[in-house]
Amino acid sequence: MSVFAARFSLPQALAAWDTPRFGGVFKQEVEQLDPTLLPLQQGLTGTSAVADEPISVMVLGASVTADGLRVKAGIFYAGVLSGCSCADDPTPLESQPEYCELWFDIDLRSAATRVEPVPQT
Repeated sequence: MSVFAARFSLPQALAAWDTPRFGGVFKQEVEQLDPTLLPLQQGLTGTSAVADEPISVMVLGASVTADGLRVKAGIFYAGVLSGCSCADDPTPLESQPEYCELWFDIDLRSAATRVEPVPQT
């Protein structure tokens, strides 16, 4: 599986590291990101396109690495089955729940963040 190339910064999460507030700050900061910065399309299992709806984040674990923080997060989001948009297209337009797990690598100096899907085992 290829690494998703989008990079962004999570300075508030980095500043909150090693405090009781870290999980909540990380969750809030990621939920405020443009969802297109995350590899959600790669995590779809029951639909074919990511819906334009808010995401929800759950911190599953976090640790310090040689270069930064590594956070494993579960992402709850919505997907849709894309059809042809024809009048007789039976594809439902309602969004369906989706879930994927992502690694967030946050640089200790700059808060620059790289994200990639957690490989499925």
